[in-house]
Amino acid sequence: MKPAEVRELSEEEFEQKEEELREELFNLTIQNATGQLENTARIGQVRRDIARLYTIRRERTMSKGEKHA
Repeated sequence: MKPAEVRELSEEEFEQKEEELREELFNLTIQNATGQLENTARIGQVRRDIARLYTIRRERTMSKGEKHA
């Protein structure tokens, strides 16, 4: 998922996408642990997508004028 696509999401869609990615990461981790995962690179892709969501969420809060550490 590209950053521009994430920025276009509404807050509800944003939350839903985060939930989907976290669930997918969990499933991939379980599959990897049991030896069923063929494409192990997908774990890294999903982790990067989650990090991208966090980064864009931070951008949104900073643009609203909120300051968090």
